Amino acid sequence: MASLTLSNVVKHYGSGKQIVPVIHGVNADIQDGEFIVIVGPSGCGKSTLLRMVAGLEEITGGTIAIGERVVNNLEPAKRDIAMVFQNYALYPHMSVFDNMAYGLKIAKAPKDEIKARVDKAAKILELGHLLERKPRELSGGQRQRVAMGRAIVRQPQVFLFDEPLSNLDAKLRAQTRIEIQKLHRELGITSLFVTHDQVEAMTLAQRMIVMNAGVMEQFGTPEEVYHTPASIFVASFIGSPPMNLLRHAPNSKPGTILGIRPEHLDITATGWEVRVDTVELLGAERLVYATMGGDSLIVRIEEGSASPKVGETIHITPRENRLHWFHAETGKRL
Repeated sequence: MASLTLSNVVKHYGSGKQIVPVIHGVNADIQDGEFIVIVGPSGCGKSTLLRMVAGLEEITGGTIAIGERVVNNLEPAKRDIAMVFQNYALYPHMSVFDNMAYGLKIAKAPKDEIKARVDKAAKILELGHLLERKPRELSGGQRQRVAMGRAIVRQPQVFLFDEPLSNLDAKLRAQTRIEIQKLHRELGITSLFVTHDQVEAMTLAQRMIVMNAGVMEQFGTPEEVYHTPASIFVASFIGSPPMNLLRHAPNSKPGTILGIRPEHLDITATGWEVRVDTVELLGAERLVYATMGGDSLIVRIEEGSASPKVGETIHITPRENRLHWFHAETGKRL
């Protein structure tokens, strides 16, 4: 196991006048044994950043260090990392055992050691009864566990996960998230996990890097990112439904945008006057979509509370200690 340090990491494609910058100086000190999620929309640079750590992409500037060793110019095989891909990347003609053992066989590990490592990983991932099967005989969730098992037997210093759950259905994603959490608690290996799904990010991360257009917008715990977003982008990307961002709220200051989470707005007898556009029932809660002047907003109400009717005018009051102010031009938190 080892720490992972990214120091002013930059990535450009092309040269001369054709340079296209895609990663703009990322800095992150990741502690030994920490589980870090890199989250952001498609095309934000999160997978490129992961691939640079893996050695699958050259870096244009800055340094990447695993432990005390700068790995900028090392081949992937010499970085002591293991990667789990989105598409499993299993050999179809090999059994589960052979897929998991393949990297150790290439490294010429002793047969007894290979069997011991595969058996241990199979026990952790509950794959013991599947070791003789071929990948085509497995479900998507089982294939992903095999891919994770193949990474575990390597006993690397760093795990890299590139959107490993995106091919699974919602139920399997939830189950596999739990398995990954258990796996990390047991092994304690430094991990980088890339996803575009903010629910995965919030549930898995000890800390998260929020990426936007190649820029690290924020690096913090899920609680920090959710409760004190560093920018309008983070506020709108993290949270489901997203934070309300109001340009015309009462008592707003010039050049500012007011942010307020849907759960921090209460329906009251007096307060801001809004018109109800639609109401969504989501089991234990309802989402009220409304308009106030030139702004649209969402109010979350719990089960058992009276639900307003579409077209009705109601009053809402924000919780004063839950307000967020952002600069209208820079988008940064004030």
